[in-house]
Amino acid sequence: MSISVVASSICQHQHPLVRHLAEGIETIWQQHLTLTPYHLPEDLGYVEGKLEGEKLVIENRCYQTPQFRKLHLELARLGNNLDILHCVMFPRAEYGLPIFGCDIVSGRGQVSAAIVDLSPATTAGQLSSTYSTALAAAISDMESCTYSQPRALPEWGQKIFSEFCLFYQTDE
Repeated sequence: MSISVVASSICQHQHPLVRHLAEGIETIWQQHLTLTPYHLPEDLGYVEGKLEGEKLVIENRCYQTPQFRKLHLELARLGNNLDILHCVMFPRAEYGLPIFGCDIVSGRGQVSAAIVDLSPATTAGQLSSTYSTALAAAISDMESCTYSQPRALPEWGQKIFSEFCLFYQTDE
């Protein structure tokens, strides 16, 4: 069964980077995976409300594949000043894949925080040597890139993210 990716109204109004990443993630999923619907309670697919007097809109898109028990893409918009992309790919245990997760936060028209990780999905809490070697090489290659505000993970994050997690935030 093929799933058609539908552009949402929330995505069209988000920061260009958030919009581009959301569209890119779904395009890659569509091209490389056999997507089937992942049942979400009806009231969680699209949510509108108020938070601190601002309009809050949240859209959740969830799929599953033979390799992933859940692919979750969440887009959120608070008022006209805060856009969020949250993506997590939960693998099925028999595939030995890590959990992929990323968050992008854009406030007042600029990206203010970004986090990305491949987290261990095993009870051993370690990425395989194949992933560790590849990630160490990728991070080494990225050292020539300049990011304005690399951040240490909060203590709670050190328990769930891998040693390769990247977290960047602006001071604004």
